[in-house]
Amino acid sequence: MEKTLVIIKPGAIQRGLIGEVIRRFEQKGLQICGLKMLQLTDEILGEHYAHIAEKPFFPRVKAAMKATPVIVLCLKGMDAVHVVHRLAGATNGREAAMGTMRGDYSMSVQWNIIHTSDSIKTADVELARFFKEDEIFEYKQSYLEYIYSDDEII
Repeated sequence: MEKTLVIIKPGAIQRGLIGEVIRRFEQKGLQICGLKMLQLTDEILGEHYAHIAEKPFFPRVKAAMKATPVIVLCLKGMDAVHVVHRLAGATNGREAAMGTMRGDYSMSVQWNIIHTSDSIKTADVELARFFKEDEIFEYKQSYLEYIYSDDEII
């Protein structure tokens, strides 16, 4: 089973959507293996957004991500990276399909509710950035047999 990172961003925090975001992941059948609130720093944002750090809009992104604390989640499930990314929807909330989190709750690229890892490799790097090893938990989901067929459970 894969693990992936989700960041519930300040826009969602301010709008009272924390519970709704988590509810959607849990109802899909994803397992929460790690969860914490933290205030992002310039250092961690520089690392996390290194691919856009030289872009003229980076200061705006950084300011938005520091507006409030964020919630970081480690989610686990079959094809978790792909499933979580699809549940989030397109980055631009105006283009995201209805039924996705961004499609239902976002009108912006900037204030688009959540960040999700876009590949297994990225998820591994991002999880290590935001969680210590002892902050990610392994435990048996008692209802796993009602989420996956017997031959899917590994």
